Amino acid sequence: MKVEVDPSVDRTKDVTIAVDSTGIKVSNRGEWIRQKWAVKRGFVKFHVAVHVRPGKMLSVKVTNEKVWDEKMLKPLVQQAASRASIKAVIGDGAYDSTTNFGYLHDKGIEPVINVRRNSSHHAMGCMPRKMAVEEQLRDYDRWRKRHRYKKRWMFESAISSSKRAFGEHVTSLKWKYMVNEFFLKASLYNMFLSARA
Repeated sequence: MKVEVDPSVDRTKDVTIAVDSTGIKVSNRGEWIRQKWAVKRGFVKFHVAVHVRPGKMLSVKVTNEKVWDEKMLKPLVQQAASRASIKAVIGDGAYDSTTNFGYLHDKGIEPVINVRRNSSHHAMGCMPRKMAVEEQLRDYDRWRKRHRYKKRWMFESAISSSKRAFGEHVTSLKWKYMVNEFFLKASLYNMFLSARA
């Protein structure tokens, strides 16, 4: 059965999302064997966009461990934009790229992305990133307060709560079932939040 994440978002209001990813263990079985023999354990990456106001998971993508976070911003935003009007996207330094800044700017979405400390002041074809670099390097604390970067903690809260409720591993063995399991967990998490409201 295919599971869809249903965040039940009010489409008439602008939404700010926080994006990030977390690693989930493929299986919890045989953990002591892995520790004893130092066997490398694989994991699955769970990429999520969280609506910062209620903390619901708005979009979810599942990839293997080799996929960089930077590449997943566009798919997460596209999926979230199909469910709500996105006003701003908050992300850490893993999403710092001219491609991501340019994409968000073209879509009329404010990029609240933490840039690297050694970032160049040159535009390199992306004026929105240059402006973010200059603002952050001039006064980082002021930038954080002005753009509400601290709202990124809502992602951490959502993932932490989800892992506490459903565990830090996936029990399915085939890839398509793993993906479905993640979507089911995200959907149940959103239902729990709705029930509490």
